[in-house]
Amino acid sequence: MKHIPRKRFGQHFLADGGIIDAIVDAIAPKPGQLMVEIGPGLAALTQPLVERLGHLTVIELDRDLATRLRAHPQLSVIESDVLRVDFAQLAQSMMQGRESAQGADEQSPRLRVVGNLPYNISTPILFHLLDCVKVIEDQHFMLQKEVIDRMVARPATSDYGRLSVMLQWRYAMENVLFVPPESFDPPPRVDSAVVRMVPRPNPVDVDVKLLSEIVQVAFSQRRKLIRHTLGRWLQEKAFSGTFDVQRRAEEIPVAEYLALAEQLKAAPV
Repeated sequence: MKHIPRKRFGQHFLADGGIIDAIVDAIAPKPGQLMVEIGPGLAALTQPLVERLGHLTVIELDRDLATRLRAHPQLSVIESDVLRVDFAQLAQSMMQGRESAQGADEQSPRLRVVGNLPYNISTPILFHLLDCVKVIEDQHFMLQKEVIDRMVARPATSDYGRLSVMLQWRYAMENVLFVPPESFDPPPRVDSAVVRMVPRPNPVDVDVKLLSEIVQVAFSQRRKLIRHTLGRWLQEKAFSGTFDVQRRAEEIPVAEYLALAEQLKAAPV
C-alpha cells in the first residue's frame, strides 16, 4: 500500500535516482562502519547505504514506516523521536554489538550519522547531536538550503549568526550538493542541499551553555552595535577584560566569541 506523506512529520521523500547516487557517493559508506540514518522514510537512501555497509541502524518516528523497515533483515529500527535518542548510549550499544560479533577492537569506532532531516525541526536536531559529538565521526544531512547557508556562513555576511558560531566551533562543514524541489515527492517549497559536518579533532574547550548565551545575546539585535546588547550583558557580569563592542554581532569571528567565553569561564563572577 502506498504511503501517504504526513505533513505533521514534515515528510518529503527523495525520489531522484541521480541525486540519491550522488548523496551516497558523498557519504562513501564502507562495509562494517557503524552508521545511523535519521528519518529513512521509504528507504530511498537506506537501501543503497545498507548494500555498501552490510548493516544499518535507522531512527523512524512514523509507526507505519517503522513497521515496513523492520521487515528488512539488514536494518535495526529504532521507532522514536530523534530528539529523545541518546546517541552516546546508542553508540555504546552498537559498539558492544559489533565487538561481540567480530571481537574487541583496540580503538572503539564512532558513529557516522546521515539523514534527510525534517525541515521543521532540523535546528533542534543539530543542537541535540552537538551534545553527543564526541561519539560521532561525521554527519551528512539533507536540509533546507537556507539553513545550510547559515551553518557555513562566514563573518560579515547576512547569513552569519548564532547557528554559524555554535556549529563552526565544533565542526568543519561544507555544502556538498544542491538538491532541487523536484527531487522529492511531494516537492517542498524550498531548495535543499546536503552538508558534510566533521567534528574538529581539537576544539576549543568552552562552557557550551555560556558560549550559547553570549552568542544569543550578541545576535538578539543584530542590526545594532553589540554595545547595546552584549556590551551591557558584559557590564552586568562585571567583565574586566577587553572586548571591542563597537561592532555588529555578524562582524565578530567565531574565534573571538570562543576567546570571550574562555575569559569569562576563567574569571567567574
